[in-house]
Amino acid sequence: MENLEDLRIMAEQWSNQGIEYLQKIPQDQLYAAVGVLLFTTVLLLLSIRLARRTKSNTVLLSGLSGSGKTVLFYQLRDGSSHQGTVTSMEPNEGTFVLHSENAKNGKIKPVHLVDVPGHSRLRPKLEEFLPQAAAIVFVVDALEFLPNCRAASEYLYDILTNANVVKKKIPVLLCCNKTDKLTAHTKEFIRKQMEKEIEKLRASRSSVSTADIANDFTIGIEGEVFSFSHCCNKVTVAEASGLNGETVQVQDFIREYIKP
Repeated sequence: MENLEDLRIMAEQWSNQGIEYLQKIPQDQLYAAVGVLLFTTVLLLLSIRLARRTKSNTVLLSGLSGSGKTVLFYQLRDGSSHQGTVTSMEPNEGTFVLHSENAKNGKIKPVHLVDVPGHSRLRPKLEEFLPQAAAIVFVVDALEFLPNCRAASEYLYDILTNANVVKKKIPVLLCCNKTDKLTAHTKEFIRKQMEKEIEKLRASRSSVSTADIANDFTIGIEGEVFSFSHCCNKVTVAEASGLNGETVQVQDFIREYIKP
């Protein structure tokens, strides 16, 4: 009880000293100081609110060369297949309202879409765009899948273990392109095969010393066979056909994270 009484007396003394100090300050200076404090507080609150509301509208198209990324880019942009294009050596980049939304009324938020070259020597360009990415569409050729399964899985593994993707939990769509073809593999088959390949990669790379591993993070659950559901970010699988303009599932994915 004595300690509480001592604290009360001390608090009263500090309070009285504070009041005396404030009374000595000229009123115009006191008002100016209060005004500056209020202005700074309001500015800080507005900055925090604006930062929370300002979200990235960047979506990256990635995948091996020849998977159909560039065709998807033009289908989403203007509804054309843009046939005859060669393998992209530089990123195709644009900010636009998705082609299917052009007829809609009202203000629609545009999407900043980046088609990142798939050539192995040009993949570091992906790293330049990852910090601003809101979502990633990883395109796989469902028609020529088996010969490219290993390479595609390695590329996807590198993306899923990237520091930006893990820390920001950037959602990834595994887009199985060209599924309209009769001999194309199904999205379930592609998903299972890529999970198997990534499981092999996990095992082989975990045996390498930490100093030799280029990836930023590991994925999966220790002691369990790898599944995309084990990733800290959401990984979903969809079908598409760039040449035929069947891109609804890709558009739905984009609009799930880039609200209109």
